Amino acid sequence: MSKQLYWLSDSEWARIEPHLPRGRRGAHRVDDRRVISGIVHMLRIGARWRDCPKEYGPYTTIYNRFNRWSRQGLWFEIFEALTGSTGIIATVAIDSTHIKAHRSAAGGKGGHSSRRSAARGGRTTKIHALTDHCGRPLVLLLSPGNINDIAFAPTLIARVGPITGLIADKAYDANSLRRLLAEGGAKAVIPSTTSRKQPIPYDRIAYRRRNRIERMFSRLKDFRRVATRYDKLARNFLAGAILAATVAWWLN
Repeated sequence: MSKQLYWLSDSEWARIEPHLPRGRRGAHRVDDRRVISGIVHMLRIGARWRDCPKEYGPYTTIYNRFNRWSRQGLWFEIFEALTGSTGIIATVAIDSTHIKAHRSAAGGKGGHSSRRSAARGGRTTKIHALTDHCGRPLVLLLSPGNINDIAFAPTLIARVGPITGLIADKAYDANSLRRLLAEGGAKAVIPSTTSRKQPIPYDRIAYRRRNRIERMFSRLKDFRRVATRYDKLARNFLAGAILAATVAWWLN
């Protein structure tokens, strides 16, 4: 059993430990490394929090730490600290993926903040992402599953600052987005939809790199609590996806 458990390596811990909160009032926190390892383990296997292996300590401690730091925005702060960069970012890719919401994700308080939508295929959530030229996630955002992909494109782009180019599929072929990119001096690598009477040329060789964001989503969904949404709160589901992305790409 112990061989199947996840534990932060020395190098991973060395990267994440400096970004943890210090000097806060209250009772002394139990071993952060053990607790965070337990949280990541639960993200990977997708089980109920109460089924957390005893090697990580009480499951209530594991969940409460995850929930509290999600509410405080700490997981996002760690992600931003590890992915932060200065200057102009090279060509990036943008896309989204649908996430099936488990029945246990229903009933949470917060109204629209739940970020789910109901359709014929059931309740779904959508993760919108922007990745760097290596396919590493730079920004992750959440929306109901019935929101158009392009609706979140301006927000994703704004989060990373100046870019030199954007690779996207036909779902992002809109004059408004192309103007936004042109105004920022970025190249649009986006194929035209069939509805355009005069297709706009694009760099087909550069477009081949779009598969990197598809591979990113595939790897992210190796974490079962990301591949299927069990969390009632949108805040916690997105925080879990952010932490999974941090571990998968930015701690090594």
